Amino acid sequence: MKLIDIDEADLRLLDLMQTDAARSNQTLAELAHLSPPTSLRRIKRLRESGLIEREVALLSPDRLAAHTGHGLTALVEITLERQGSEHLDRFEARVVADAAVQQCYRVSPGPDFVLVVHTVDMPAYLALAQRLFTGEANVRNVKAFFSVKRAKFDPRLPLPMARQH
Repeated sequence: MKLIDIDEADLRLLDLMQTDAARSNQTLAELAHLSPPTSLRRIKRLRESGLIEREVALLSPDRLAAHTGHGLTALVEITLERQGSEHLDRFEARVVADAAVQQCYRVSPGPDFVLVVHTVDMPAYLALAQRLFTGEANVRNVKAFFSVKRAKFDPRLPLPMARQH
């Protein structure tokens, strides 16, 4: 994908969209101090360049819990027996394909991977562990930490020069 130049106006739009991408173009333009046609053109360019990867709805787990239950969130450290690039790539491909894995990070030093997983309950976590970790001969160690409270969740990336809103 081609690298594009971005300026402070683009950064303002990106920052605003990270906070609330459902805002109308008129509102985004006003808040970013741009004309609506300029805002629309810039956002289209940012999407086409891949800087805006996708737009999603962030659900409220506490409010949704009345309908679906709280579920179980775990932070899982994985250490592989062999850490060659092909082994790391194969394990990563396997876990990112699983819908219960919300986030996957290769880390160093320490374990090879840290995963954030969400399942409906402990039996579902056990099934995930057997599916992804136990059945994988190259997994040496699994250490899971179960969330008892989520104090903060913010997917925004800090942007230089972006005005805070």
